[in-house]
Amino acid sequence: MRYLPKSPADRELMLSEIGVHSIDDFFKAIPGEYRLNRDLKVPRQMAESEIIDYFRERSQENAAGYAVFLGAGAYHHYRPVIIDALVQRGEFLTSYTPYQAEISQGTLQAIFEFQTMICELTAMEIANASMYDGSTGAAEAILMAMRITGRHESVIARTVHPEYREVIHTYLHHRDMPMRFVGYREDSGAINLEELERALSDQTACVLIQSPNFFGSVEDVDAIAAMVHRRGALLVVSISEALSLGIVKPPVEADIVSLEAQSFGVPLGFGGPYDGVLAAKEKYVRQMPGRLVGETKDKNGTRGYVLTLSTREQHIRREKATSNICTNQALVALMSTIYMNVYGREGLRDLAKQNLAKANYAATQFGKKGKVLFPKAKRFNEFVVQSKEDPHAINDRLLEKRIIGGLSLRKFYPELGNAALWCCTEMNTRDQIDLAIEAMQA
Repeated sequence: MRYLPKSPADRELMLSEIGVHSIDDFFKAIPGEYRLNRDLKVPRQMAESEIIDYFRERSQENAAGYAVFLGAGAYHHYRPVIIDALVQRGEFLTSYTPYQAEISQGTLQAIFEFQTMICELTAMEIANASMYDGSTGAAEAILMAMRITGRHESVIARTVHPEYREVIHTYLHHRDMPMRFVGYREDSGAINLEELERALSDQTACVLIQSPNFFGSVEDVDAIAAMVHRRGALLVVSISEALSLGIVKPPVEADIVSLEAQSFGVPLGFGGPYDGVLAAKEKYVRQMPGRLVGETKDKNGTRGYVLTLSTREQHIRREKATSNICTNQALVALMSTIYMNVYGREGLRDLAKQNLAKANYAATQFGKKGKVLFPKAKRFNEFVVQSKEDPHAINDRLLEKRIIGGLSLRKFYPELGNAALWCCTEMNTRDQIDLAIEAMQA
């Protein structure tokens, strides 16, 4: 929006039309103690060269050059330079929602390719054009399952990302939609199947699990799906580390998959933006929130792309919408589309193997000097280390060596004591891993 300054004459005319003599008269309904009678205390204006110097100095405060062992839903992966070269093209960077198909074919095709790749990756039959992030996608998946089944209870594993669970609670707790939570096995960190069996009822709309879960453990999706489907409920699988699908079997037995695709070419940026995805069986397409792009032919028989199904209030009556608070992250989804194109099927598999191998090496080395929890877990690139010392104290010491250590779990899982979640990606070298282990023992 442009800022159009008003001249003194303009202001006088406006005040006259309103029927007051001055700005003070205009605001006299506001008690004097709440009015600001001085200039704002803001720094003096800066020259362009000063602004550039300022931000260069601030950039030096970032963790550039640090070894990063944080994961927990936000992963440090390499981004091919071609991603920014393409997404910063004006036709992508400045485009808006592609309502007019005749002038939006490039954006529509990019979204269609994104949907196609997500279906291949997750083994689902349909995928939407992307959503805000993995947390809101998981919440929307639960609401979708409730609409499909006509039931209003959900069962959620405690190994689902704790912040995802907080978002879900925000969505459900004022809507008379009860949630039950299921614990995890001490030997593997996977969901406790016996406890899950007891939590299911004839009112259960869906079960939400995460795989690999928050501890990095891969769940037995087939066994869980069989148990859930016997009770007439749907299985929703949340995946916060998209790269795991390069090597972990996709959750083909799930009914709905909620995926966070940040690992696919989206930079870590102080909490966002991220790239949420929702995929499902085709029979549930009418209950999928957001929008879908479809392929068609024009009157000349030429292939084209259109918004095929859009079930948000932006397109249909609000009371008929599947969601009033979801949107399509088209530019961020394009980053992921380019990333998947660059690496391809074999490239993603090789990259996933690197992540798996490095995490396995790190967990083995940590296990020699400390305690790695959940020894029977089938892990991807994350694992939990329990220490005698507070993880925050360890991380302070690691920062001195330019290492960002694991995430303390006390806030989310106090029963684990001094435990931290560590992550290794292709960006971590063996020397960095060895240095982190050495620093922990100082």
